[in-house]
Amino acid sequence: MMQFLRYPFEPRYSAMTICVVLAVIFAALSQRWLAYADVLELLCVVMLALVALGVHDLLQTRHAILRNYPIVAHMRFILEDIRPELRQYFFEGEKDGAPFPRDKRAIVYQRAKRELDKRPFGTMYDVYQEQYEWLHHSIAPQPAAPIDAMRVDIGLGPRAYSASLLNISAMSYGALSANAIRALNKGARAGGFFHDTGEGGVSPYHREFGGDLVWELGSGYFGARNVSGGFDATLFADAAADPQIKMVELKLSQGAKPGHGGVLPAAKVTEEISKIRGVPIGQDCVSPASHSAFSTPAGLLEFVARMRDLSGGKPAGFKLCIGHPWEFLAICKAMLDTGITPDFIVIDGKEGGTGAAPLEFMDHVGMPLRDGLSFAHNALIGIGLRDKIKIGASGKITSAFDMAKIMALGADWCNAARGFMFAVGCIQAQSCHTGLCPTGVTSQDPARQRAIVVPDKAERVVNFHHNTLHALAELVAAAGLAHPQELRPHHFQRRASSDKVISFAEQYEQLKPGQLLADPSSSPQFREAWALSSPNSFGRVG
Repeated sequence: MMQFLRYPFEPRYSAMTICVVLAVIFAALSQRWLAYADVLELLCVVMLALVALGVHDLLQTRHAILRNYPIVAHMRFILEDIRPELRQYFFEGEKDGAPFPRDKRAIVYQRAKRELDKRPFGTMYDVYQEQYEWLHHSIAPQPAAPIDAMRVDIGLGPRAYSASLLNISAMSYGALSANAIRALNKGARAGGFFHDTGEGGVSPYHREFGGDLVWELGSGYFGARNVSGGFDATLFADAAADPQIKMVELKLSQGAKPGHGGVLPAAKVTEEISKIRGVPIGQDCVSPASHSAFSTPAGLLEFVARMRDLSGGKPAGFKLCIGHPWEFLAICKAMLDTGITPDFIVIDGKEGGTGAAPLEFMDHVGMPLRDGLSFAHNALIGIGLRDKIKIGASGKITSAFDMAKIMALGADWCNAARGFMFAVGCIQAQSCHTGLCPTGVTSQDPARQRAIVVPDKAERVVNFHHNTLHALAELVAAAGLAHPQELRPHHFQRRASSDKVISFAEQYEQLKPGQLLADPSSSPQFREAWALSSPNSFGRVG
């Protein structure tokens, strides 16, 4: 403050000096020009308020820029707050936005609203740029498969489930608003596809419209949790008996923050959340980084088999983001040793991310989807069990081309989270973790989530699903194939450098059936991890 009084005309103090001068001028004029006294007095009050703000800026100790540039430095914070919106609406190109570029978001909106989704005047991609990818088409294309035929059977026996090739990926109530959950589930019911609950438990909003559910059970065992936080078999069996639940899925890790637990603070554990998750009101709700019900690969498979038995034979599997490769191979060895196989495995790519996560985890932990999926798919081929286990895949899937690439690398079906969020109104404001979602998709504020009109958004969910699968059928037909499950890595090409093009088959190693059993040393990618893996430990054995 003394610095300002000593050097009031220094440029960095100019805004505050101008406010002081104008306050004096407006006060003086209000005494002379009585006809305008009210307006001048108001202007004087405004200037004095700004002066008071400037004094506060000079005296506060948290922000250096405010101490040096009182009043005017607040513009920096305002511009910083609206920077994402300025970039998104005025400066970013069609292909530039992140995590989803504008054209990817637009295609979801257009298909969800049944608006024209065609583009004129040729691609906006530089097709000679590195990383550009394309699908080989056929001179003899096939008729497009009907949407109803694009399904996959998961599990065995009377409780086997026929799943769509595109489904709603895991997003918990709490992460999404009640109205968003309602719209998604109503759309799933109308469109004939499933809705993964996420690890937050099965809420009343998941049940309201009766859409097919996949119950995801995480390390917090929400909905099947005893008083000490462990797994309660009786509670699980009672909940899994619900006919709306078609499959049960054990979550080992998720793409946004693999290897990282979570805490819902006590203040957010409402009576409703307490009832849904089975946790005490007023206590932190902890989702540990690892499971307490098992500690070895064999134990994991025994737990999955137990989930299947307790659910009355419903398909049971697990979801993970691939980390240490020997850990997944240890699970594969445990399958061989125990004779237990899951009905399905969902591979989540590290690019998945509806949940908030530390920056280091979000950006640099976990294997990307295509790498993890190809690894898991080929590992199961290598041990001769791929035909017994279905593979789902999730991670930044919004278009038919995204689906086609993933299915070519081994997925039997795809799950999408953010794509369906766009369908119910998400605008990628990236404020999911703040409770201030502008469209109410991720906010628990009733005033905000009322923006989601459930019948309208549910219809958009159905439209997005149907039109994306229709586009997939057209892509597959153009490649001369009858069904997406006929897609293979050699159908896709990628420009590896300015003068080199490779197929996905060249980029990702392809194992032969039983190769890891017959000669694991023959595989450059798998030999070391295979040697380090044990069915009795997730750790390295070498």
